[in-house]
Amino acid sequence: MRKTIFAVSTAVLLAGGCATVQETVESAKSAVTGEDAGPTVRIISPADGATVSSPVVVQFGLEGMGVAPAGVDRENTGHHHLIIDAPLPDMTLPIPATDNYRHFGGGETEVAVELEPGTHTLQLLMGNFIHIPHDKPVYSDVVTITVK
Repeated sequence: MRKTIFAVSTAVLLAGGCATVQETVESAKSAVTGEDAGPTVRIISPADGATVSSPVVVQFGLEGMGVAPAGVDRENTGHHHLIIDAPLPDMTLPIPATDNYRHFGGGETEVAVELEPGTHTLQLLMGNFIHIPHDKPVYSDVVTITVK
């Protein structure tokens, strides 16, 4: 417990007291375990469990790596793929390009998606310059929404 408190205090001091709680906790976890959490991707909005209207505006969040368009081979970068109502694909192959696996090879970080009324799942998966998930795949939690 003492190490955790020290790590949290150190993380806050290093961030000049301006770190968010989540950033501070992640820094503390990394400091205590010696692990680098690596890049993370998330759906900023809509929130899990939200009821929304179509078109649904989906905002992408990415930390720990950069966004680069498809075809640009730059270290520690990738581009977003939005998975709608489908599971994660085979992580050793290029991500399919279908209505369920939408590519944002231009480096987009937001999209308005037309969805039928009902319950839908959304998930983000980062792909490299040729649409293959990274060696350590970077994907978000699944967000479940209801379209009215």
